[in-house]
Amino acid sequence: MRVLIAEQDHAEYQRLLQQAAPQLELVVGEGAALAEQAARCPIWLGEPDLFASVLRAGHKPAWLQSTWAGITALLADDLPQDYPLTRAVGVFGQIMAEYVLCHMLAHERELVARQQAQREQRWDGRLPGSLAGRRVLIVGTGEIGAAVARFLQPFNVELSGVASSPRTLAPFTEVAALGELPRLVAQADYVVNLLPNTPATRDIYDAALLAGFKPSAVLINAGRGTSVVDEDLVAALAADQLAAAVIDVCREEPLPPGHPFWTARNLTLTGHSAAPTLPHLLVELFLANLQRYQAGAELHGLVDFARGY
Repeated sequence: MRVLIAEQDHAEYQRLLQQAAPQLELVVGEGAALAEQAARCPIWLGEPDLFASVLRAGHKPAWLQSTWAGITALLADDLPQDYPLTRAVGVFGQIMAEYVLCHMLAHERELVARQQAQREQRWDGRLPGSLAGRRVLIVGTGEIGAAVARFLQPFNVELSGVASSPRTLAPFTEVAALGELPRLVAQADYVVNLLPNTPATRDIYDAALLAGFKPSAVLINAGRGTSVVDEDLVAALAADQLAAAVIDVCREEPLPPGHPFWTARNLTLTGHSAAPTLPHLLVELFLANLQRYQAGAELHGLVDFARGY
């Protein structure tokens, strides 16, 4: 079985696959030769952005395993949608939870202010806050959102969620539909956005919704940059409509010089680093899916092109 690898970290994927599945014929696709190599390989493994140009050139796989959770680049109107595409699932839960918890604890402990006090040689003996009893709203309760909730549960937070439709899902006390977002935002101390990029999730954090935040609340966006109206968030922070924002994903990446996020009050940028793909976990997923593919079974993370994820 010939597998095309198109990944910035292709050497690590190649090493892991050679160890775990030496029977596979691995082809590393790079640069101008990628399209030619793709034509000779039925199975593709790699980054959606790299494969979009190959699909646009008229090539199509028997199956494509994305190494990213987000597959927006492969949903363009001019690309085919009649092939099996699977996105990375089951590999981001803990690392995303670590990111969310890191910034929640940093806010409660006021780490930025204490570092500034140290630089000024000023003793800062204020008592810190605690996560105990804080209301955390996770917007997007799919596989990653549910994993984040389970990770946060031992910190005695109150967990609520938002999904495409209401459901009962542990450990959330409530999972409501997207239309309930304004009500739940008004109650939350932390709003964690993990939504995918779909027509229904674009521009939802606009001036009207941000005006409903608690002045002490924190927005953490580790989903997609298209969910947030940039200028509205900057204005809301300047007006103290919320206490802080942590932004990992932006509409344009890398964020261009001069963008207001660089200098916005109480806004932390983390450069799309919240949940990088760990190659060893992705290889495990790929090999499990390869077995299912060869057996004709349903693949894990199979994308519904109509839904966009």
